[in-house]
Amino acid sequence: MTTMLNVKDLRAYYGQVQALHGLSFSLNEGSLTTLLGANGAGKTTTLRAICNMVRSTGAIEFEGKPIGTRSTENVVRLGIAHVPQGRGTFTNMTVEENLQLGAISRPDKKAIGADIERMYEHFPVLKQRYTQQAGTLSGGEQQMLAVARALMLRPRLMLLDEPSFGLAPLIVRDLFRILGKINREEKVTILVVEQNAQLALELADQAYVIETGRIVMSGNAKDIANNEDVRKSYLGY
Repeated sequence: MTTMLNVKDLRAYYGQVQALHGLSFSLNEGSLTTLLGANGAGKTTTLRAICNMVRSTGAIEFEGKPIGTRSTENVVRLGIAHVPQGRGTFTNMTVEENLQLGAISRPDKKAIGADIERMYEHFPVLKQRYTQQAGTLSGGEQQMLAVARALMLRPRLMLLDEPSFGLAPLIVRDLFRILGKINREEKVTILVVEQNAQLALELADQAYVIETGRIVMSGNAKDIANNEDVRKSYLGY
């Protein structure tokens, strides 16, 4: 399979504090990969480092080209969409305005309207709320909007940071079902950081486990789910 993202010896820093200690991993094109770990393990920092939002060293290649020195804006223009933890919607703008903003860097302006309708097919509740300010949506609706806005970029790679955070279990399952559909049908490569290990491992093809800024386990998601240490530490049985 073709490697889309290749990360080697990634180290990241907040001031003098080192958060990542030499991470190396790769994502295959069209894959759905999860990065598991406890709070403070370095999961969010990994996504931020890929987007050059934090000081880092090491090599990051996207589709065979180094991106470590590119600005965050230029990383986005390559087709890498980042959905941060905590929704990240523009609360004073309507649902549809948020979707339009997601496509602001695209040159194919004529296709944006059709893609908005495609987002409404993925997330029918957003169609019902399209004139509503994003800040008045429920937490689950805001998370769906954040994902839909990222998809308006027509990304090749989507980075999702804790998409289940603060959501009811039924909403989480529905969101993960849609993510799986997007990965299969639209061939969007996805890296999802998630504390809900059981759902993430059900969804993913591959998995990495990170502890204190280091990858300690990697492999097929089903094999990781059956690992005794993972079951005890992350699955609760």
